[in-house]
Amino acid sequence: MSNRVKPLLRRKTLAASLLALSALTFGGAAYAAKDVVLALSSQAETLDPYNTNTTLTTAVTKSFYEGLFEFDKDLKIRPVLAESYEVAPDGLVYTFKLRQGVKFHDGTDFNAAAVKTNLERVLNRDNRLARYNQFNRIDKVEAVDDHTVRITLKEPFAPFINSLAHASAAMISPAALEKYGKEIAFNPVGTGPFVFDGWKQTDYVRGKKFDGYWKKGYPKVDSVTWKPVLENSTRAAMLQTGEADFAYTLPYEQAAQLDKSDKLDVITGDSIVTRYVSFNVQHKPFDNVKVRQAINYAINREALAKVAFSGYAFPAQGIVPQGVAYAHKIEPWPYDPKKAKELLAEAGYPDGFESVLWGGYANSTTQKVLQFLQQQLRQVGIKVQVQALEVGQRTEWVQQAPEPAKAPVRMYYAGWSASTGEADWALRPLLASEAFPPRLNNTAYYKNDVVDANIAKALRSVDDQEKAQLYKEAQEQIWKDAPWAALVTERTLYARSKKLDGVYVMPDGNINTGEITLSE
Repeated sequence: MSNRVKPLLRRKTLAASLLALSALTFGGAAYAAKDVVLALSSQAETLDPYNTNTTLTTAVTKSFYEGLFEFDKDLKIRPVLAESYEVAPDGLVYTFKLRQGVKFHDGTDFNAAAVKTNLERVLNRDNRLARYNQFNRIDKVEAVDDHTVRITLKEPFAPFINSLAHASAAMISPAALEKYGKEIAFNPVGTGPFVFDGWKQTDYVRGKKFDGYWKKGYPKVDSVTWKPVLENSTRAAMLQTGEADFAYTLPYEQAAQLDKSDKLDVITGDSIVTRYVSFNVQHKPFDNVKVRQAINYAINREALAKVAFSGYAFPAQGIVPQGVAYAHKIEPWPYDPKKAKELLAEAGYPDGFESVLWGGYANSTTQKVLQFLQQQLRQVGIKVQVQALEVGQRTEWVQQAPEPAKAPVRMYYAGWSASTGEADWALRPLLASEAFPPRLNNTAYYKNDVVDANIAKALRSVDDQEKAQLYKEAQEQIWKDAPWAALVTERTLYARSKKLDGVYVMPDGNINTGEITLSE
């Protein structure tokens, strides 16, 4: 071959290579990767599902992990890594048959030993995992054979399967737990549809397709990227420009405009997400029930729903939102600033007082809520400084406070969804005395013997009528004691590209992505 021909061939070869690269990079039909970007209103705290109480964090971990059971979009329980189970007549012994042929991302077999390892890990108090109380009624876990697990409880625990269906009850590779130890929080290894592919906390969590996934034909996309986008308008803009395929929470005030787009679907539905302000009852002036009641009268919840949530919320109808099993419906607190001032005077604060109100999230909607509450309370003489906490601040100042006497929290705006679908997980983690931080989320440091006793009795009861009565009494007592200002119950509101399917927000605010598809 002559020297004159060689450069021409090299140029043709280079051109062909660039053309192929262009097809891969810019959407050539034969090679286009299906990458889905999901924009969230907050960032993941950890990738260890056993060590978080934040719903959107567990939504991210579900890309990598699965449990024995899961909730569907209507909060009905369905099997995943367990195929079936039996319960002994005394309600203490559960025997599970496991799905065969399932492997973790690192090639380790999923089996009964893996279930035993995971549950014993969360039960070990030395590990100080946030979800300990969800599983602490387990007495022992036995691997009967590779595909059979027997779990014995200390006492009957009616919502046990609900607890196992929660996204936190994930199966982590025992080999990965041994390899990474506490660093498993940054190196998730599960059986889920996606393999961990990187985490930059303030920017993204990424998963790539797991080719060895047991559910044949899935996942149907090549990767998922979860992006924390705290600013409402930025999330909306990313949807419109195509930078994101999905956004939750959706900026309420922009929902109508987004709904006009021929490229987007805007979806709303019922939820069990309640928003509230807790009062640290261990400290003045919140140790006085009249002060707490006064704050409840001082807040116009109808106006709050319109101002901060653009009508996609309504005043809280009790401590536990409707849609949760054993929720007791109570008439919302009326807006009565005159009554609020009278109660403050009776409590010894005729001129009001000063305090601090923290918000548990650093997003735009939280800022609106805090500003609204600040204005409302000022009208009755209560002056509060407001601050929306970043993840690190929330963890240090609220979730890891060492003891009630030294806890810096005073008034705390937060939200909760009973992700197990029943009243136990709406009450026990937030209002039982066993749930003071850092164990769980009783940021009011509220303790009432009747409430504690009723929650404990209801957990052991297998009689629906008895449970309903116990939970009703507990909720009425809490409402009377007012350790919270229960504010609103949200409606779910999210948007996705019309090309995206198989991803949805559940009533508890969690997100399912395992069956996600993206059309051309």
